[in-house]
Amino acid sequence: MQGRVLIVAGSDSGGGAGIQADIKAVTALDGYAMTAITALTAQDTHGVHGIHTVPVPFLVQQMELVLADLGADAVKTGMLATAEVIHAVADTLTARAPGVKLVADPVMVAKGGHRLLDMDATDAVLTRLLPLASVLTPNVPEAEALTGLDIRTIEDMRRAGRDLLARGARAVLMKGGHMEGPVLTDLLLTADGEHAFLGERLDTRHTHGTGCTLASAIATGLAQGLDVVAAVARARRYVDIAIRTAPGYGQGHGPLNHSHTVGAFA
Repeated sequence: MQGRVLIVAGSDSGGGAGIQADIKAVTALDGYAMTAITALTAQDTHGVHGIHTVPVPFLVQQMELVLADLGADAVKTGMLATAEVIHAVADTLTARAPGVKLVADPVMVAKGGHRLLDMDATDAVLTRLLPLASVLTPNVPEAEALTGLDIRTIEDMRRAGRDLLARGARAVLMKGGHMEGPVLTDLLLTADGEHAFLGERLDTRHTHGTGCTLASAIATGLAQGLDVVAAVARARRYVDIAIRTAPGYGQGHGPLNHSHTVGAFA
């Protein structure tokens, strides 16, 4: 076991996304997962049916205790829900884990359509989370919300990614899952240039938790000393196999198969 990853995110009672998916992904890739839970959700494969937020002081206490005792080689953030939570998380990381590698998944809307980030919290993501992020992992709707740009083409993805880089993120992985066509393209943009990852677009409803899983897998790679390109490449391979071998549970957007693993440089 190598690489301590603190996950700051919401819980998914259905087990396919959120903290549950994060823990499974980190463990499958031989990392050590720790958690600070931001909210409890009542959900299944059809969607989110209820949210119970965790009081901010208790969220901060979770983070502070883990960081002081166990430490972290990387942090992954997921569902943060409100501007108050984003500010508290940013303040805690700045004070307790300055310079830690942060993979920020700007979770805004659940697979079933339920909004998971308050409308007024977008500015907090841009001003507080992005400047701390080693890697930001927006999908197309999230990138559109953060930049105000329409994204229809690969060039649009590139333009939005560069905009987010200019706002402070050290790397941006623009995910192409919402684009059209048989080839799925993800663009990793850094100050040094870009790297395109190509893959087959899979026709399946079993994609619940792909964003959470990918971000946690990237964080695990960074925690284990992989550079950002290698960490993203391994994480994408892990998620691809997890989708292809999904167990078929549920009547809606089913969960992935988190139980497999891949090699360090797959």
